[in-house]
Amino acid sequence: MVYQPPAGARDLLPLGVAQKRWIEDKLQQVFHRWGYHRIITSTLERMDTLMAGGAIQDSTVIQLQNANDEELGLRPELTASIARTVVTRMAGNSYPQRLYYNDRVFQRPPNIQHNQPQEFFQAGVELLGGGGLIADAEVLMIVANCLQGLAIKSWHLILGDAGITRSLLKIFPQQVRPQVRQAIANLDRVAIDKLSLSEELKTHAKTILDLRGKPHDTLKKVYKFDLGKPQKEAVNNLKTLVDLIESQVDFSLILDLSLIQTIDYYTGIVFEVVSNAETGVTILGRGGRYDQLLGLYDPQGESVPGIGFAFSIEGLYQILLQNQQLPVAIPTTNWLVVPETPNDYGLAFAHAQKLRDSQHLVRVEVDLVSKTAAEVKQYAIDRGILHIAWITAGSLPVIELVHNQEKSQKFDYLLNKPSI
Repeated sequence: MVYQPPAGARDLLPLGVAQKRWIEDKLQQVFHRWGYHRIITSTLERMDTLMAGGAIQDSTVIQLQNANDEELGLRPELTASIARTVVTRMAGNSYPQRLYYNDRVFQRPPNIQHNQPQEFFQAGVELLGGGGLIADAEVLMIVANCLQGLAIKSWHLILGDAGITRSLLKIFPQQVRPQVRQAIANLDRVAIDKLSLSEELKTHAKTILDLRGKPHDTLKKVYKFDLGKPQKEAVNNLKTLVDLIESQVDFSLILDLSLIQTIDYYTGIVFEVVSNAETGVTILGRGGRYDQLLGLYDPQGESVPGIGFAFSIEGLYQILLQNQQLPVAIPTTNWLVVPETPNDYGLAFAHAQKLRDSQHLVRVEVDLVSKTAAEVKQYAIDRGILHIAWITAGSLPVIELVHNQEKSQKFDYLLNKPSI
């Protein structure tokens, strides 16, 4: 029998881990510079937490059950779990709370096929207690900074507003509104034509579907609708946000009021980060504003505004791999410490620890299996190890240089560099 991980799960080997960590470290540097702090929430949640008041479909959740017959699930995204944690565990803290995460999520896709991925890695931020367009602008600028930090150039941001789009859909009868919403989300004109609607309403639906393009051109189309006062205010705020973002960062921005996310807790702006590299379109991340979500977990129903986004580590990996920006090898060991006889292992471990105690990271292996000198040297060459330290009782370690002198001198400098 050949043992494999369950369908949809994965193993990450050392090189894959090194590449994943490289991406995460770049993102984390940006998060830290903006004053965000890491949060880690439970992988396993109660289903009522994960459903976020019906905003997330239970069909997307990998469900489990414990000995107490509680309905549990593996989180399909992080925002609901973080909202629950902030309300229940951080209730006394002041706002705004700037949080970031770097974790696994588990999503059951519709019409799942054999070995279709169900386990994914995400990294993102949640800005809680910050309402209005200034907080929106902060999050969008963090997105831009992250992609600049990763040196990803061919990308654009698709920006919509769930509140505006939802208000434009109110003209449709309640019983067909979900089908209209679905058709617009899928850019499906044929589905609109098949709905039991008047020609006037079908035309209205297609007009909403076409509300995308250059920001100011699209806003002109929106202003032509018969807007009430709250709608006009929301559109004006969106225009101000667009102007602010375009004055701060340089990237391609598409305004798309047909953008409707599958998760239905968004109340304000929604957005997608899309790579338009030559190899094809890849969604690198998604996010949006959710001003009512935290109230679902509060005993008094009191909420605070929130906005966040999540990058797909897999999506970023594909782009960076194509651009040849990722590490191509795992970090090499700096030293191989070899005892000359079995009686020298105590000295070998002591010398290895002395090397590891450097103020800089030094990777040290102790040879565990007796080998000939030629076998030891070949092992070091195969693994890219810089130095061999031969250990013998009663004498100083004998240092053998395995690779080029330039690397050795640089390493010796770092090892002995005085602290300030």
